[in-house]
Amino acid sequence: MTTNDLTGRAAGAQVPGYILDIAPYQAGKPIEELAREFKLDAAQIVKLASNENPLGMPASARQAMLAACGSLARYPDPNGFDLKAALARHYQVPAGWLTLGNGSNDLLELASLAFLAPGSACVYAQHAFTVYRLATQARGARHVMVPARDYGHDLDAMFAAVDADTRLVFIANPNNPTGTFLPAAAIEAFLTRVQGQYGERVTVVLDEAYNEYLDPQWRFDSSRWVRQFSNLIVTRTFSKAYGLAGLRVGFAMAQERLTDLLNRVRQPFNVNSLAQAAATAALEDKAFLQQAYEVNCAGKKLLYEAFGRLDLQYVPSYGNFVLLRVGDAARIHHELLKRGVIVRPVTGDGLPEWLRVSVGLPAENARFIEALADVLAGR
Repeated sequence: MTTNDLTGRAAGAQVPGYILDIAPYQAGKPIEELAREFKLDAAQIVKLASNENPLGMPASARQAMLAACGSLARYPDPNGFDLKAALARHYQVPAGWLTLGNGSNDLLELASLAFLAPGSACVYAQHAFTVYRLATQARGARHVMVPARDYGHDLDAMFAAVDADTRLVFIANPNNPTGTFLPAAAIEAFLTRVQGQYGERVTVVLDEAYNEYLDPQWRFDSSRWVRQFSNLIVTRTFSKAYGLAGLRVGFAMAQERLTDLLNRVRQPFNVNSLAQAAATAALEDKAFLQQAYEVNCAGKKLLYEAFGRLDLQYVPSYGNFVLLRVGDAARIHHELLKRGVIVRPVTGDGLPEWLRVSVGLPAENARFIEALADVLAGR
């Protein structure tokens, strides 16, 4: 059966057109898939495509998972009491202001499910996280994609784009895939303007998946804004700096009105027992988090120096990845795959000449740089 046949049958079943128009999310190529495709040794493949923590998971989280294995015949705690209690202590917010998700991606979807519908609108930036577009489209809502400024968010233009139909605004800070960052004063001014003019009619989602990679001078307490702005949802994840990407666990902070709405559309048992146990332990593992930050800083410095030598344009990053301009990105991506190096093309984000590379361990970064230099030199 062809794709057209399937589409025709779906249309006959009265599937909404906005669902049929969705281009499914393309994840980074798995190591095992590349090994099969090019007949490579999986152990020799370097994956720098999905912004994962190259250190792996912290030992504290591994031990907590092992301790939780004895209860796997039971459903997980649907309310995540222990993890929420740890988060409440860590961020100094009431436990009732916390929502757990199957990664922060789940929470972005919950926000769109709670606030968007056909006839409503969502505002987000060009070159922002793809899920904002997908979540908006899945609800049949209207996209308002605001042109980027220097590959990042133009908050003035985004505020001007809010209209009578707008129900949701997504902001990624730092932004993926470009790595740009908005300082605290700019975010707070935007939140003040939105709440002042629109009150609780417009909800702002501040996606801080890469927050832990910020240099100390750029860090700020966004939980303070949750207490100040009743229309704000802040999302975080354990998939990046905490090294728990395979467990899929994230959380949202918001005042009780918004948290109640998110929980109305949240699937029961959406965060499994092992993920809850691991995240509770990882949250307080300050030594691991510091190591992840330091490894990332050193890796970015090495990549910047290499891109300078290769005369490649790149966007200075506040996350654990770097966006670089290579020209024929599709060809260069393919050549890197043949050499056992996986990076991320970002054509779907409106950047057809660019690749995004995650920061790896020193040997992984060196392997990528060597392979990239060979490809650019035609070797």
